[in-house]
Amino acid sequence: MTEQDIDRISNIIRTQDILRRHDFNFKKKFGQNFLIDHNILSKIVFAADLDKKTNVIEIGPGIGSLTQYLLEEAAEVMAFEIDKSLIPILDETLERYNNFQLVSADVLKVNLKDYIQKFEHPEYPLKVVANLPYYITTPILMHLIKSKVEFTEFVVMMQKEVGDRITAVPGSKDYGGLSIAVQFYMEAETAFTVPRTVFVPSPNVDSSILKMTRRISPLVEVIDEEWFFKIVKMSFAHRRKTLMNNLMQGFGKEAKPEIEKLLGNIEILPTIRAEVLTIQDFAKLSDALIALK
Repeated sequence: MTEQDIDRISNIIRTQDILRRHDFNFKKKFGQNFLIDHNILSKIVFAADLDKKTNVIEIGPGIGSLTQYLLEEAAEVMAFEIDKSLIPILDETLERYNNFQLVSADVLKVNLKDYIQKFEHPEYPLKVVANLPYYITTPILMHLIKSKVEFTEFVVMMQKEVGDRITAVPGSKDYGGLSIAVQFYMEAETAFTVPRTVFVPSPNVDSSILKMTRRISPLVEVIDEEWFFKIVKMSFAHRRKTLMNNLMQGFGKEAKPEIEKLLGNIEILPTIRAEVLTIQDFAKLSDALIALK
């Protein structure tokens, strides 16, 4: 271990000292688990492929373990922290960095477009690099993806189970609405897995680092995106039921003849389950079923 590594916020001895001096208590409601592994943090930053002409948004910086690495590679880092008791800690641990902005707020409740204008160079490409709070990973991710902010890439840590669902392919047990919701907008891949042992406190599950790159345009073209996602949700309402049964539950039994006719027109069998349909299949399905809107 180098002298620089020993001085890192993520060094276990320094982490424990910071927490002790500030009398910090972990809060389960915020899903707080702080990284204490130099190699994992280095791999995250490497996967993010940052440079001094790239801005970064971080969510849930904790005591600044990952933030420190990001600040050394990126142009600027803006971190959103909901736990007010961490603000004075971050003010201390990251005080020497002049390319850091700390926002004491819930990222789900702010106007991100306004905040991005506060970067010294808001025109630089923008990436999200973060250890997302596990209890609210999906809402945060979908909020960011569906926002009008032009993020070029996400490199984010999450519960491995959620990562598996996001990257799942049709026909697999993990494939579902979340897979489609993310892959519709992003190219997603698992960069690497993170063991539970590299955190304080240690979570009950392993984690995954997912790398998601914004598509130039959505994977498929549909008549109505909102309708498309409504049909996807309806189709997966009960995984063990057939596509027809789920659609009838959504539209009503009286719609069965019309649904059968529309499915026949696009050559999708009513007896299959939603998990075998590709995103392209769902595009055809939603466009056909718009007649029932």
